[in-house]
Amino acid sequence: MKNNNELELLITVVVGADDERSARAACRDLVQTVGGRVVASGDCSDEEPGCWSVTISRDSAETGQHVAGLSRAVRNFLRELGPDYARHRVACEPPTAWTVVDHPELVDALVRGGERLLVEAWAGGSLLFGRTEAVDPDEPPAPTPPVVAELDEQGRARPRLALVVDVVTDRRAGAEWPARAVASRLSRTTEIVGYSVEPPVVRVSLDLGPAAGEPEEIVLGATSALGGSGWSRVSTDGAGATARWSAAPMPPSGVAAIEVTARSTVDTSRD
Repeated sequence: MKNNNELELLITVVVGADDERSARAACRDLVQTVGGRVVASGDCSDEEPGCWSVTISRDSAETGQHVAGLSRAVRNFLRELGPDYARHRVACEPPTAWTVVDHPELVDALVRGGERLLVEAWAGGSLLFGRTEAVDPDEPPAPTPPVVAELDEQGRARPRLALVVDVVTDRRAGAEWPARAVASRLSRTTEIVGYSVEPPVVRVSLDLGPAAGEPEEIVLGATSALGGSGWSRVSTDGAGATARWSAAPMPPSGVAAIEVTARSTVDTSRD
């Protein structure tokens, strides 16, 4: 994790592609140009058919949690892309600053098939991406891990892993991308099973499929994989285990809270 004065840029591209490999390949030139690394990708075709999101992380030369430094980090990155990008308005509310390039012709000039670009600067590192190892942009994505069987070696049903992600946004599509990015760190069998709008957040509920181990062990492994600080202690009720994280104060955009649950039988929808 970065210290509180270091800034991290997260660049998320929405791109039309046939699959995740194609989406990542389409972003390869941009990754090399900006000197970043791909830290997450996900299918967002539920809201925008045929679209994938790819998130790139890059360190910023700017430091500090103040408005000037955060905004300058985003503006300087936009200037690197070119004068047409630098004209976009940057919003800031510490610990983050952000802008959206919603002009397909500009995004397509960076990424073939690109439709939209979100640029964020975060102080103190990102909860979700601070622990990610660098990825060689010339290497294909890592093979999809094997799907965990529904039954263990003794024929018993494995616990199921469930995730609830609260995202500060007013659109389902805006919530789906970061929720899928969180889920992709834990499972390749992700299914969105519900949404609920609770302004200022959209709550996304996901079923991540069966997981190997005991519920408490599964939840501890999940929180370790996601990284970050501020997780609650794992609570258990005999049949399952749960841990929660929430941002304080609530950010103006992005992930505001996460709940990880492992149970032998669990209703992953949550009103």
